[in-house]
Amino acid sequence: MVSIFFRLQLLIPLRMGFRQTLISASLLLAVIVFTACRNSAGTAPILLFNGTGTSPNDVAAVETIMESNHLNYSTANSEQLNAMSEPQIRAYQMLIIPGGNFIDMGKSLTSATTTNIHNAVQNGLNYFGICAGGFLAGKSAYYNSLNLASGATFGFYQNQGARKAAVEINCAGGPTLDQYWEDGPQFTGWGAVVGKYPDGTPAIVEGTSGNGWVILIGIHPEAPENWRRGITFNTPASTDNAYAGMLIEAALNRTSLSHY
Repeated sequence: MVSIFFRLQLLIPLRMGFRQTLISASLLLAVIVFTACRNSAGTAPILLFNGTGTSPNDVAAVETIMESNHLNYSTANSEQLNAMSEPQIRAYQMLIIPGGNFIDMGKSLTSATTTNIHNAVQNGLNYFGICAGGFLAGKSAYYNSLNLASGATFGFYQNQGARKAAVEINCAGGPTLDQYWEDGPQFTGWGAVVGKYPDGTPAIVEGTSGNGWVILIGIHPEAPENWRRGITFNTPASTDNAYAGMLIEAALNRTSLSHY
């Protein structure tokens, strides 16, 4: 640290007085130290996966929700996540895997990485899976999965042939919300049901996986207004976005929600 301080001093123009030099060097050093701490593994409570298979638009939407809720987070792509050990993953409080292509996500992660994530959750890491991240939390023989749901395999919610739509989600102990849905899963076979699709299948579930707390959602409450073009919603995007923030905080803080 001392050597960095003196190198910083040398970068300040010599025409400045010693007092100005010292103040400027100290400020630069503070910025460097803060930035190093902000980007270090485990310093942020949330790790957001933004690697191969994730939807860049959904990653951005999740980031917007977390920033509006003042939640500190770091991101990791496939290569970075593959390079992390279980203790490095477990240094975070929660892992978020957003929407996208769950098969491509699984293929981009090594079997060692999915085992590390599984074991990290068993040892206390919380997990929030959105759409593809929900699929990935199940077990599959066809793609690399995390098996966080006691061996359950999840299928698609069947929405009369639609690929994306506004879907009524009946929330236990709460209102019915129109949520953006796009080829999302239903979670029959695991967890306490927090929200249901119109056909009664689970759209939002929660539960423990080992010592970790897991919330899985098949819909996109984080979806911004521009995702809604051409689709009629009875619930404003701001209400759904507030619900997304609540779900993320519940997963982070291990809060059990009202359930059926």
